[in-house]
Amino acid sequence: MIEHRFTNSLIKEKSPYLLQHAHNPVNWHPWGDEPFKIAKEKNIPVLVSIGYATCHWCHVMEGESFEDPLLAAVLNESFVSIKVDREERPDIDSIYMQAVQALGQQGGWPLNVFLTPDGVPFYGGTYFPPERRHSLPSFLDVLEFLIKTWTNEQDKIGMQTKVLVDYIREASTREPSNAEPDDLDFDGEDKSVQQFEKYYDPLNHGFQFQQQNKFPPSMGLSLLLRHYHRTRHTNSLTITENTLKAMKFGGIYDQIGGGLSRYSTDYKWLVPHFEKMLYDNALFTTALIETYQVSGKKEFAEFANDLLQYIDRDMTSKEGAFFSAEDADSEGVEGKFYVWTKEEVEKILGRKTASVAIPYYNITAKGNFEGKNILNVTRGPQTLAKEVGMQEAVVMTELEIARDKLLEVRSQRIRPLLDDKILTSWNALMISAMAKTGRVLDDADRIEKAARAMKFILTHLRTPEGKLLRRYRDGEARYDAYLCDYTATATACMDLYEATYESHYIQTARELMQRVEDKFCNANGTFHETSSDGEKLLVRQISGYDGVEPSGNSNAALAFLRLSAYLAEPALSLKAEKIFLSFSDELMEYGLNSAFMLQALHLYLGGLKEVAVVGKRNDPTTQKMLDTLRKGFYPNAVFAFAYEDEIENTGKLIPLLKDRKLMNGKGTAYVCRQGACLAPVQSPEELVKLLSYE
Repeated sequence: MIEHRFTNSLIKEKSPYLLQHAHNPVNWHPWGDEPFKIAKEKNIPVLVSIGYATCHWCHVMEGESFEDPLLAAVLNESFVSIKVDREERPDIDSIYMQAVQALGQQGGWPLNVFLTPDGVPFYGGTYFPPERRHSLPSFLDVLEFLIKTWTNEQDKIGMQTKVLVDYIREASTREPSNAEPDDLDFDGEDKSVQQFEKYYDPLNHGFQFQQQNKFPPSMGLSLLLRHYHRTRHTNSLTITENTLKAMKFGGIYDQIGGGLSRYSTDYKWLVPHFEKMLYDNALFTTALIETYQVSGKKEFAEFANDLLQYIDRDMTSKEGAFFSAEDADSEGVEGKFYVWTKEEVEKILGRKTASVAIPYYNITAKGNFEGKNILNVTRGPQTLAKEVGMQEAVVMTELEIARDKLLEVRSQRIRPLLDDKILTSWNALMISAMAKTGRVLDDADRIEKAARAMKFILTHLRTPEGKLLRRYRDGEARYDAYLCDYTATATACMDLYEATYESHYIQTARELMQRVEDKFCNANGTFHETSSDGEKLLVRQISGYDGVEPSGNSNAALAFLRLSAYLAEPALSLKAEKIFLSFSDELMEYGLNSAFMLQALHLYLGGLKEVAVVGKRNDPTTQKMLDTLRKGFYPNAVFAFAYEDEIENTGKLIPLLKDRKLMNGKGTAYVCRQGACLAPVQSPEELVKLLSYE
């Protein structure tokens, strides 16, 4: 057993991030009333240091500063220090990130914010080096400056904090919108597509915004697919396909084990920041399977399956829920787990297989990353077969052998840290991705895995009273769930319904959204990030920004729209409309920041089609119509189905199915739109025509 020189209060926590700091000489506290009470009694400031378990620069600062006994002594003497896992407490992170940015600093993690004993921020930044570096002061310089300022200028700090708090509260308040329903149109979507085209990188694909890094733009790509579906603007589809393939074949994607990294540090998608996040992989999967639906190109379905095999193997708990992330570092070195030398590969694979794998993965003696190789693909097996003088089938076989052997050898390496906590909204995103993939590909096993994960969430992260919790780890469920947790889970329930047609998923979605209405609603029809009965912080924020995952308001709009169709409750559609009106300025002028909400608005503006199919068991017509719904890309429709002998009971739970009957003893589809129902149809061809009807 390892003996540690220091142990602090974090040792009692479940968060992998907090536990990483449990043996620092800093006297860390978890977030709570106690550290603020101590700060008030001693009249000293509070350091809140925020990060997450797979954060590379968090590791760096820990090793340089928080493990330094001299720096720890300064912190322990003159500050009360709190550690926060931003993934467990996005509410705390969001407030103090906004404060640091308001103070003129760049956001990021680790986020180090200094507060008064009342929890009000007055200074902050991200990474501070142990010694002065470029324009960055050393961490000790910062601490000494703040000690002096706190001792001599508390009145000045008090005035500054009042201004800052007023700003944060004003920024978190949404005034009633002057927009009218008629002001909502496709202009926002069209302008966003123009922006995507403006920033599109035609050489390397993806979007070249103002920073060097390229992040996976999956929600934007799904929006482009909807734009293509509506307008047949071919560039929207071309950009989407090219970008997905560039990511899939680039170094940002793990060519041996599968899975997408957090971002690329270069324009070419070659050198990733090697950490893998569950939400990125969920949204990427969704974009892939939707692109398969739109284009019919099987490679995108194969890409989705490849990624999900990684999730099955490395990111799924024994109970079926999904872990949060894998670190970039192993053995203290970023990317060490993933890179190869040419000599290694030749030794592992042997001459014949290596002669195929080395050119395919662009492996060289010099390497492309610190003397080693990040594997990436720049040409397909057909081209490679001509280069190496082999038949394409032989090349394909050798590549399969190479991947299997390299994965087997790599599995013996010391793995990066697995952040094995289970987060509700992130799981919901992956459940949606799996349910959609399983439905489109008629993969019952994939649908079952999505259903199993949902069962875990509803069993272990939902109380008997219906309240969701945010995080599960090591047998403990904790922290009140946020708006994004409720709305993403409700959406995932509806995606599972369309994969299984099990009516209880619709009922669960309604219960979750009812709680959203009861506990999160703002006076103007938008929704707070936190519950009204949750912990009281500086502000209750409201956001429509679709950052690394869809905002709670974006998913709320989508969930209300879909539920309005299933439950035949037009009032729910009006709740979505209020969200769109409140965020209309953002949606109409710069929708790049709200790509998921624009997807929901696309459903609203497109005239949501309500499709109810009643079927007969062992009836070929019924099966063909279900196949039509399963395979096609219909972003403006919701689908309900029941067999004839289930209609009476199911119709009570899902009013969209109420009183639907077979015609002439055959499967029958009913399509309604904006309160008007079209004549029922009994063939897949007629159904496709109605789904295409505007």
